[in-house]
Amino acid sequence: MKSKKNRIVFLSSLLVLFILISGCGRPIKNVDPKQVLFLQNNIHTQEHTNTGEYRASYANWTDPGKGHVIIPVNTLVTVDRFKSGFALILQSTQKSILFEVNEKNAGMSTEEYVRLIISPQAVELDRFSEIDRKGIQEGKAYVGMTKEGVRIALGYPARHKTPSLENNTWYFWTNRFRAFPVEFDENGMVKSVGN
Repeated sequence: MKSKKNRIVFLSSLLVLFILISGCGRPIKNVDPKQVLFLQNNIHTQEHTNTGEYRASYANWTDPGKGHVIIPVNTLVTVDRFKSGFALILQSTQKSILFEVNEKNAGMSTEEYVRLIISPQAVELDRFSEIDRKGIQEGKAYVGMTKEGVRIALGYPARHKTPSLENNTWYFWTNRFRAFPVEFDENGMVKSVGN
């Protein structure tokens, strides 16, 4: 009887351990979770009123709906694990931005994406034109912006719709269901922004 009880306790403990491990996600390779880093572009998030956490996507929803909050470029963060992607911890508030990443649609691994959006160096915003700075500050694309200005304002376009940043049409997701194009001219300047 005692042996059966011990086996049940042991198996229950294994099940709890499995659930805890599977819920934590994989560690982010080559990123020290204690290292404070700078965001390299704005992160468009949706704040959840129940938890106070922010949710974001590799697809960089530019207007995810109620609770839309833009976390600005150069915000200081650390990187943590999250079951379906990764989390960025805002150093000013200790709030989490929980990222979901579909590696197939993203066209890159979670680790590659993390390395694109954070860096030990801040982005020098004073080198940008007035229209680029306006778009970056407002988290929008405007006619006359550069490709780099749009990337910082809206984030990286998902590769399944925009395979290369060399393309003159980039697609961004408004939310989970709608995408819109940003068209660039031959000089890499925005000529139109779709709806």
